[in-house]
Amino acid sequence: MSTLTIEGWCKRDAAQKSTPVGDIHFDIQGPTHRLLEQAEEYLQQSHETETMVDVDMDTLNLVLPEGYAPLADCRLRVYLSQEQRGQFHLVGHRASDGSLIYSNAVLIAQLS
Repeated sequence: MSTLTIEGWCKRDAAQKSTPVGDIHFDIQGPTHRLLEQAEEYLQQSHETETMVDVDMDTLNLVLPEGYAPLADCRLRVYLSQEQRGQFHLVGHRASDGSLIYSNAVLIAQLS
């Protein structure tokens, strides 16, 4: 299991710039890690630009900064870097107003 603490962002609508929200904490456990690796392989073979991985909220142990929870939805967006290495970040929408909440990206290979 990897416990991550990553800087988070909020984007209220498409016209606004993202604003920092503080640290987002969540866990990537074995089954989710395997799904991320499979998504990376899929992107490398299919030449798609991105794919989304559903998460199990019971194992994610998501902790958002005050005022940004709960999320109405939560997934992991997987895409390839220029070097064709898989990266992912958490994305979701704040339940109260639909604002996009997301984290900075992490290399899948960095998970242990």
